[in-house]
Amino acid sequence: MDAERISVAKACLQATHDGSLSFPEIVGRLIAAGFEGYTVDYRRNCQTCYMPDGDCVTMDMQPCPGSVAAAFDATEVERLVRWAQANPPDYSYLAFREKAKAAGCAGYLVSFPGRRVVYFGRTAETHVEHFPK
Repeated sequence: MDAERISVAKACLQATHDGSLSFPEIVGRLIAAGFEGYTVDYRRNCQTCYMPDGDCVTMDMQPCPGSVAAAFDATEVERLVRWAQANPPDYSYLAFREKAKAAGCAGYLVSFPGRRVVYFGRTAETHVEHFPK
């Protein structure tokens, strides 16, 4: 993968953690760079961004306390997504990650062509969120 795309992916990951860009802005930048989606793995603490041809870049994420709970609570994951979408003063991605892991979320897959995010647990239970129109 070329250095420019890697730089975009790293900048978007940093913006997720520092809150300098919204989810729609991050999606827009990744799409403009040619990515078709990404996966976040809370167990390995990494994010992988994918190109349509299968090329990818995997980046370590900032540390986050806690481990992924055994039981997946889809209702709590949905509540956390609504919290993130509302972006209140007490929201941060680090807090979201910590609470999502406590709710049994092992990670999520973002598909730009599919316009959705699939949150998954350790037992492959899922919660699907469609991008707003």
